[in-house]
Amino acid sequence: MLRNMHDSLGQALADMRVKTVLPLVRGQLLDLGCGSNQLVERYVHGVGIDVHPWSGVDLLVRDTAELPFASRSFDTITVIAALNHIPNRGDVLDECRRVLRPGGQVLVTMLTPTISRLWHWLRAPWDADQRERGKLADLGYRVLTVRYDSRLEDQLTANRDVFGSGNSKVG
Repeated sequence: MLRNMHDSLGQALADMRVKTVLPLVRGQLLDLGCGSNQLVERYVHGVGIDVHPWSGVDLLVRDTAELPFASRSFDTITVIAALNHIPNRGDVLDECRRVLRPGGQVLVTMLTPTISRLWHWLRAPWDADQRERGKLADLGYRVLTVRYDSRLEDQLTANRDVFGSGNSKVG
């Protein structure tokens, strides 16, 4: 198990993301790319999965495009600051569709492109996947709500009824 995922600055950013996302979570939660699993620990009703053995992960998987859950198992699926690190993100989002209950929601957070470039230049210049940021629209998904956390310009994209019948309510 890898013990520590964040330095103090990274931990502060992770804490802010969890505080931003937590009020939006409802029902059974799947936190995909959960890292140290802080969101599930605070929300309680869910499972955190990752492909890396961070301390606190509920379930370690080889590929998040092959989830070991029955169809329609979750009301909320979160991908907090992880989608850009997933090379097969289209397949992963298809798998999210499979395990999401009707009327469910997918919540995705990402740094804004400017902050992301600065963040990764300062901390991980070899992190090539930061240069290719898969866009949800390019994968056939609609972004219904975009919110910005002005404290660190952390972008929160809340997709509600992403896979639904068009009866979306944007709040």
